[in-house]
Amino acid sequence: MAFRRRNKSYPFFSQEFLIQNHADIVFSLVIFILIGLMFEATAKTAILFIQPQYNITTLSLEGEVTTYHYGWKDCATILFYFFIAIILHAVVQEYLLDKVNRRLHLSKSKNTKFNESGQLGVFHLVSSVWSFYILITEGYLLHPSSLWENYPHSHLRFQVKFFYLTQLAYWLHALPELYFQKVRKEEIPRQLQYICLYLLHISVAYLLNLSRVGLVLLFLQYVSELGFHIARLLYFTDENHQKMFDLWAVSFVFTRMATLTLMFLAVGFGLARCENQGLDIEMGNFNTVLIRMTVLLVVCLTQSWLLWKFIRFQLRRWREFRHEQAVRKKATAKQPMRQLKRDTCELLR
Repeated sequence: MAFRRRNKSYPFFSQEFLIQNHADIVFSLVIFILIGLMFEATAKTAILFIQPQYNITTLSLEGEVTTYHYGWKDCATILFYFFIAIILHAVVQEYLLDKVNRRLHLSKSKNTKFNESGQLGVFHLVSSVWSFYILITEGYLLHPSSLWENYPHSHLRFQVKFFYLTQLAYWLHALPELYFQKVRKEEIPRQLQYICLYLLHISVAYLLNLSRVGLVLLFLQYVSELGFHIARLLYFTDENHQKMFDLWAVSFVFTRMATLTLMFLAVGFGLARCENQGLDIEMGNFNTVLIRMTVLLVVCLTQSWLLWKFIRFQLRRWREFRHEQAVRKKATAKQPMRQLKRDTCELLR
């Protein structure tokens, strides 16, 4: 299975060979793991990579209910879907983005941003729809108090745990993709910032059993970011499409305010009133004042930093717009004077 056109062959195990064929190499590893399911001797090991582990079956009024908690075996599952994310990244790039790029004839800098927004646009669309579906089926939106009641939420439904594992796998895969996609050096720090922020917040929500609050926050964030990447893709196709950026700006500020409000409501007030106060790692209870304040501080600092960057960007954009307007006014004011001089010269002749 070849994901990219081979215009030139490179020596085995060279840097260019690895970059050009990384999706095929990873695809071979995935096939190797799937073949392991076919044999009894290796099936138990192979299933660790494919299916979430640590399942618990309990009896309820609805019948048998299977829930999951986390452990070190999740690393194997994350690794497998890390490989899947690399393959899907190559498929989207080869069969969608590269074809559009050939028609648009963008510059190198715009081409890099177009590919970034194309990849993240697809991911945010899938993740926002998926997270919204989970929020509806689990009833978290209709009953907001369930976000902090009966904490710790250490036993997760299959779809909730699988969502978190795939989220961690995707953002981990984004790190080597900086190398595989030959991202420009000046773009790497910016991309590393948001990749590490996603990994930090998703890991904290998963490990501290704040999965319900984390789902709502991820849904809000992904919807906002989806609007940004759609606006940027439209801008690259036609630079006159800039109204989407104004809509995204409104959603960005709303997302920051909603995130801070929800965190203070759920963590600052909801968990503070729960009866099970204290630290119990075996039970998955991390409801202490220090941990709550640390989580709130991290989220508040992150949201404040994002707002600060957003305000700086908008101010710079406003100054550039004002400068362009001033230049245009001067140009239009000079045109009548130039025409008058031309008419005077013609009369004198």
